[in-house]
Amino acid sequence: MAAAVEHEKRRKKILEKALIVFMEDGFENATFQKIADQCGITRTILYLYFKNKREIFTYSIKQFLLALEEKINSIRNDKSIKSTEKINKILLAIIKSAEKNRQLLYVVLDYLLHLSKSEVDPETRVRRRTIKLRHILSSIIIEGMKAGEIKKNDVKTTHDYLYSFIESAIFKIIVLKRENLDELNETVAFAVKQITV
Repeated sequence: MAAAVEHEKRRKKILEKALIVFMEDGFENATFQKIADQCGITRTILYLYFKNKREIFTYSIKQFLLALEEKINSIRNDKSIKSTEKINKILLAIIKSAEKNRQLLYVVLDYLLHLSKSEVDPETRVRRRTIKLRHILSSIIIEGMKAGEIKKNDVKTTHDYLYSFIESAIFKIIVLKRENLDELNETVAFAVKQITV
């Protein structure tokens, strides 16, 4: 048991160091050797934890999304608040998480830009990774419409409206390097008010 805990702890440390390499060199120019050097270990040892840089990158995203999904699910399962308040809290949680994980999201953006230059569709990749978040948001919208808290509308339209806000907020945090999140927090309240009955 202690070995498994130590292994996971080391993997997380490698992720932190790998992000530095991804940030400095971009996803394409980052190499397994550069990541090993940044970690102060050999490539052979690095192979004990990850098989390649894509696995490191994918694991980073997975860890980020798992933590976010856990937070969002706890909000969704809170029976003491209305659907509109759940949406408000979820949007704020996403903004806070994006702000906290700027480096990772910067690397993700770099990776998506690289994909958009190739034959791969970046939107498909993003949708695959965010499917649980999208499902949670849609289920809360449906719940709110049934309870008479959210305006009756096409669920997809309402979902797309809120999701476009999420994408815009991430863009402002990562690309525009918005430090003060007060404006985004106010926009969340405004966005939720627009769908409230």
